[in-house]
Amino acid sequence: MSTITAEEIAVAPVETGFWTRSRKVGVGLAAAGVLAAIVFGALATSQTARFTLSEDAQGAALSIDGTFGAILFGLIAAVAGAAMFTDRWFPWLLGVGIVGFVLSFLCWQISDAPAGQNFMPLVNMVRGTFLLAVPLIFGALAGVLCERSGVVNVAIEGQLLMGAFAGALVGTMAASAWIGLIAAAIGGAFVSLLLAIFTIRYLVDQVVMGIVLNLLALGLTGFLYERLMQTDQAKYNQPPHFGSWEIPLLKDIPVLGPALFRSNLFLYLALILVLVVHIALFRTRWGLRTRSVGEHPTAADTLGVRVLGLRYRNVLLAGVVAGIGGASYTLLLYSFTKNMIGGKGFIALAALIFGRWSPTGALLAALFFGFADQLGVYLGAINSIIPSQFLAMLPYLATILAVAGLVGRVRAPAADGKPYIKG
Repeated sequence: MSTITAEEIAVAPVETGFWTRSRKVGVGLAAAGVLAAIVFGALATSQTARFTLSEDAQGAALSIDGTFGAILFGLIAAVAGAAMFTDRWFPWLLGVGIVGFVLSFLCWQISDAPAGQNFMPLVNMVRGTFLLAVPLIFGALAGVLCERSGVVNVAIEGQLLMGAFAGALVGTMAASAWIGLIAAAIGGAFVSLLLAIFTIRYLVDQVVMGIVLNLLALGLTGFLYERLMQTDQAKYNQPPHFGSWEIPLLKDIPVLGPALFRSNLFLYLALILVLVVHIALFRTRWGLRTRSVGEHPTAADTLGVRVLGLRYRNVLLAGVVAGIGGASYTLLLYSFTKNMIGGKGFIALAALIFGRWSPTGALLAALFFGFADQLGVYLGAINSIIPSQFLAMLPYLATILAVAGLVGRVRAPAADGKPYIKG
């Protein structure tokens, strides 16, 4: 195994022309920053925009005049975009530019809010961001496990949905959230088992099979919901919920403490899994074999790696992870409803791509999409003039912009989506 390259990463061709990727993005960011300074600055009011370090309007806060803040942060975004012409520090400048644009927008929205609502509680924003990102983190990790092994996982939506359904049904019948969690993992693994059998054994197109499994999960859970859950909610669809777990000392850290360390099992488990999968993928023999199977299965096979067996195991493990993510809906906050995942599986797939098939990258991408979702909730709460339909579109618009405009040239594992036929 020592002769197998850990990861044959393809290096994107060096852009020798003037309009490199950094400069193209820089132009767009600079234009967006100037537009934000002009438009948001004109729409903002002189009311103070307060970013409180608590869960309400009380306590310490970061305050700024609405008009001044909208113009200032817009100009910061524009300067960050202009600085990209140096072709250096691309990720950092991009991050500064995006944050500047968002803050410019928020200065307008907060200062223009009705009297008494000119504040944003940062604790609630951070807590909501992580809460909404939890199923995306699990789904993206399921994608990492599959696609690093060479199997495209478009069935994340179905795995999340089946996990949510199984968790609610079995959890209610057993009157145990823990048993419901185990059932959710099995439900996600069931969808993964079908994906593995048809794509690895019978060589069915992996993308097509993923779509079919999503439709199967939607139809099966919808049918059982109508036949069982709707007829007797108390018996089949009132699952017990996990409560909040507090971590001493850490819970008292300003902003992050109440948001992260007074949270629930699923958030803690998601963050632990990101760390575990990252270490396992890049620091263990299993990870070396997984990446070699995803990059060059023929070479891995000649050195004794059981390619098909490893793919089967990793796809099933991905289903378990996604099933637990689905349970975060029904064993934490809600009871089950038809199609309750609502496309989050596809956003998780986008987070996987945006995160460049890396566990930590997928985590950051999931948080980005979670923030977009939470921002829509917050703007609706302060009666923003932006139509509610547009606010509901925010996470999906963020997905399109991120994947189409910010990812740039990325390469999936070389064998991703290619069936392996043992010679």
